[in-house]
Amino acid sequence: MSSNPHNPHDLGIDPDERTLDQHEPPTPLIDEGTRTVRPRVVRTHLSLFVRDPEVSATWYQDVLDMEVTARGPQWVFLSFGKKHHDIALIRAEEAATAGGIGLQHYGLEVAGDLDNWRRLYGMLLTKGVHVVKTTDHKVGFGLYFTDPDGNRLEFFHETVTDDEEGKRILGLYGAPSEPFEVEPLYG
Repeated sequence: MSSNPHNPHDLGIDPDERTLDQHEPPTPLIDEGTRTVRPRVVRTHLSLFVRDPEVSATWYQDVLDMEVTARGPQWVFLSFGKKHHDIALIRAEEAATAGGIGLQHYGLEVAGDLDNWRRLYGMLLTKGVHVVKTTDHKVGFGLYFTDPDGNRLEFFHETVTDDEEGKRILGLYGAPSEPFEVEPLYG
């Protein structure tokens, strides 16, 4: 069977991709040199085990301003408003305990300037959310906090927006997470 050079499937190209600019080469799904399949991630979501999905969903709605998009007896899906779900909350087994091996944190890059990030810090404190730490990552600032089940989340304020420069800085400083003292803003 011969391949058709006009059929995207035969070329290893995702047929649902955007229209390419004139003279722009397509991005292969398979590296022909090594026959290695390479993922091209276009969307992500996080799935967490929690004690009570309904209780946790209320927290995520209140603290992260998420909307419930679907629910079942053992789970709740939530969205930031742009896709069907960004976080899935799944009921954990009765004997499950927090901590140990698993998710270290889920980073959420937030819009706005540093004062907006500081207002989010104030909002967390006002709502009684446990704030773990504030850090300087040299490419931005991290504000780490936990949900009711101890899952760690981070509001990230990016200060270096060029990814190549960000990679250089992270390599230069060894992916830093230095303590960063900052005053929260309220209101």
